[in-house]
Amino acid sequence: MLPTIVLVGRPNVGKSTLFNRMTRTRDALVADLPGLTRDRHYGRGLGASRPYLVVDTGGFEPTAESGILKEMARQTLLAIDEADVIIFLVDGRDGMTPQDGVIAERLRKSQRPVLLAVNKTEGMQRAIVSAEFHELALGDPLSISSAHGEGVRDLVELALESAPPEEVEVAEVQDDRPPKVAIVGRPNVGKSTLVNALLGEERVIAFDQPGTTRDSIEIALERGGKHYTLIDTAGVRKRGKVFEAIEKFSVVKTMQAIEEANVAILVVDAQEGITEQDAHVAAYILDAGRALVVAINKWDGLKDDEREWIKREIDRKLQFLDFAKFHYISALRNKGLTELFQSVDMAYKAAMAKLPTPQLTRVLIDAIAQHQPAVSRGIRPKLRYAHQGGSNPPIVVVHGNHVDGIKDSYVRFLEGVFRKVFKLTGTPLRVQFKQGENPFAEDPDARKRGEGIVSMRRRKTEQRAELNARAREARGEAVKRPAAVPRKRASKK
Repeated sequence: MLPTIVLVGRPNVGKSTLFNRMTRTRDALVADLPGLTRDRHYGRGLGASRPYLVVDTGGFEPTAESGILKEMARQTLLAIDEADVIIFLVDGRDGMTPQDGVIAERLRKSQRPVLLAVNKTEGMQRAIVSAEFHELALGDPLSISSAHGEGVRDLVELALESAPPEEVEVAEVQDDRPPKVAIVGRPNVGKSTLVNALLGEERVIAFDQPGTTRDSIEIALERGGKHYTLIDTAGVRKRGKVFEAIEKFSVVKTMQAIEEANVAILVVDAQEGITEQDAHVAAYILDAGRALVVAINKWDGLKDDEREWIKREIDRKLQFLDFAKFHYISALRNKGLTELFQSVDMAYKAAMAKLPTPQLTRVLIDAIAQHQPAVSRGIRPKLRYAHQGGSNPPIVVVHGNHVDGIKDSYVRFLEGVFRKVFKLTGTPLRVQFKQGENPFAEDPDARKRGEGIVSMRRRKTEQRAELNARAREARGEAVKRPAAVPRKRASKK
């Protein structure tokens, strides 16, 4: 087991900045705003004498009795229970506050090793800045600067010395990393509730307030003997309703999570219906090429006539997701989750499928025999063979001649044929075309775009006559060129 270091402190003391410094990433959102981090955020520490895990927590308000601050404090207490070592971070520029004393008292009761780190001490006399924090009775304060990295390495090494020795485990080396599953959707549709239901514990804050989740949280999940990495993301609202800078960063993190995921679960609120924003998020997932499963949440709270209306709305507004599986679930009551993850497995398998070139080519030939591409500019495109060009999403590259004249409708026809034959359910499929080049063709003789057959032959005849005339001139023979047609001058009125 790797030692776990938990970062604890009141809001806006630099915990997320220190987390990014220790993990050498930018996974945690950082801004000059108190209460930005709300859930526990796990990362793998780098740059120390041995590997370790580091946990970023929200601003600790031990005396909070209600609201989101109470939920944040509960998440921090859960992280403290998991800790091998606690780094208590205080702000050297603000000095010691009464809240620091309350947190210190709570940490002493945890029976965990605690290191006191005085942050934001760059450019200051550290001995003077840290002197007042001796009052907390947590040992000698260590002056650091998480933004500049000053003293961070020494702090981590001291924390690892206080941690229990690492247990030697014999583990099998696995080449396949667990699939990443991103939970995405609008705010307050039940994404965090779904994550907690899948995990069987209150791992992330699920609160009846839109925008509770602000960062993308990665969580390991084992279900049915299979391993996954869940990504709980912030809700994506309409662009015109996003005013706070922090929410804009949260939307960016959600988009990044979609790009990094293998499968996306689009959560839709059945009680609010299918909105345009649901369709926008689905379109972004489709553009990113990620496998998709749609979860219609809060289904248990609808009547029969309302359910029929929702199904009609799905057919009307989400018809472009015909490749995806739709599941009607209740995350709060754990209904429909088994079937949901069966579709996740199916979508992941389809997204990572290996398509043999001979079989792809045979399917292409059968599709052409069934329906040939339409004639474009007097020439019918000729498709020769196909091979796989990538995975997640599967990409089929088709080689042929005059492929620039293939219509979009025929591209959709080929996508449907390949998806049906190879049973690629739950993932988008992309068909790309590559023009076969003739090594004997010359650019002057190439047919120009929009040029007819007669015009092309006339142009080629004139080019050959010009070449022959130049050859005779080179041999000293007399050449009679056609007289240039004089241009008509505009008459002056």
